Amino acid sequence: MAFIVQKYGGTSVGAPERIEAVADKVKGFVDEGHQVVVVVSAMSGETNRLIELAHAIDPKARGRELDVLLSTGEQVTIALLSMALARRGCAARSYTGSQVRILTDSAYNKARILDIDQARVRADLEAGRVVVIAGFQGVDAEGHITTLGRGGSDTTAVALAAALKADECQIYTDVDGVYTTDPRVVDDARRLDRITFEEMLEMASLGSKVLQIRSVEFAGKYNVPLRVLSSFKDGPGTLITLEDNTMEDALISGIAFSRDEAQLTITGVPDEPGIAYRILGAIAELNIEVDMIVQNVSAEGLTDFTFTVHRNDYDRAMDRLREVVKDMSAREVVGNTRIAKISLVGVGMRSHAGIASKMFGVLGQEGVNILMISTSEIKISVVVQEKYLELAVRALHDAFDLARHPEERTDLPNA
Repeated sequence: MAFIVQKYGGTSVGAPERIEAVADKVKGFVDEGHQVVVVVSAMSGETNRLIELAHAIDPKARGRELDVLLSTGEQVTIALLSMALARRGCAARSYTGSQVRILTDSAYNKARILDIDQARVRADLEAGRVVVIAGFQGVDAEGHITTLGRGGSDTTAVALAAALKADECQIYTDVDGVYTTDPRVVDDARRLDRITFEEMLEMASLGSKVLQIRSVEFAGKYNVPLRVLSSFKDGPGTLITLEDNTMEDALISGIAFSRDEAQLTITGVPDEPGIAYRILGAIAELNIEVDMIVQNVSAEGLTDFTFTVHRNDYDRAMDRLREVVKDMSAREVVGNTRIAKISLVGVGMRSHAGIASKMFGVLGQEGVNILMISTSEIKISVVVQEKYLELAVRALHDAFDLARHPEERTDLPNA
């Protein structure tokens, strides 16, 4: 018998017949003798509908009242799923985040979990019930309803699994695991059997949309075995866990990419101490996150300073940089919104040299010019023109033989 926390996303509970299918799946685990806690999202599209309602009343709606509204979406699904389980003779009890007392800070619309009261959940489990909990929400110390931000149901599930010391946290979604890259771009992309927390965190931050970043961070911090599975077909999914020695066999685990990039360059910047702070400090004041940064070698006391931001932040960043250019007597600011970022990710990079040179060689053979480069211990990222994105991803996937299982691959740089 195992103790499992399961999370079902919006598409998994998007209609009555899908909720019925989830109830069948949960009952199957109960019939096998497992204890189950289920975390659910709102039905697909419901959170967007509620946001539209709020904005119809107040286009700038935010804060406490918005959280009160948004939290109602999950309340529908926990009740419906509990009804479906009861009809199958499976005792179940539903709870909102505030009823369980998932304690958060008071940062409305993006709260962080501080503590979870386990008493009710453990009592129900000991009584043989399935506990169905609303994801995405909690309550602050003053009793005000809070929400955790987009993807917060994943974080709820992982936090519950950590607090209750579950054997595994299973995330059911519309894909059957984590793939070497997006199957919509590469036909022979392969589902990974295992991936490390570190690799998954990199892939999530670099563009992979399978899991929410905060949930992966939480799972890694508390060593919660995390498995990604499909709600719509059976299979082993992908297990996300701590690194082990066998994972060194896989040089590259996957290729992540993002189309949501924009590049900004200030040319003719005086090359003097504090110049990077003056530029990036101005961007930070707008609460804009900066990703990759490059500063050219100085020539005649001047340099060029380039960085990337999310494409949605491009216009605000450009407006602010025009002011910065005047203040520091730089030449001009230029931008490019037609770029994309491609990243190779793998813990095997730690013990093998030559990955970067092989990557750059493959891109060169395909005529793909590299605009920027960034590296870490387990990843190499490049910025290229957006029009070359799919060509580059396919070429790299083939070059590193990612369609084949690690023991069958020849992806060593000198192979």
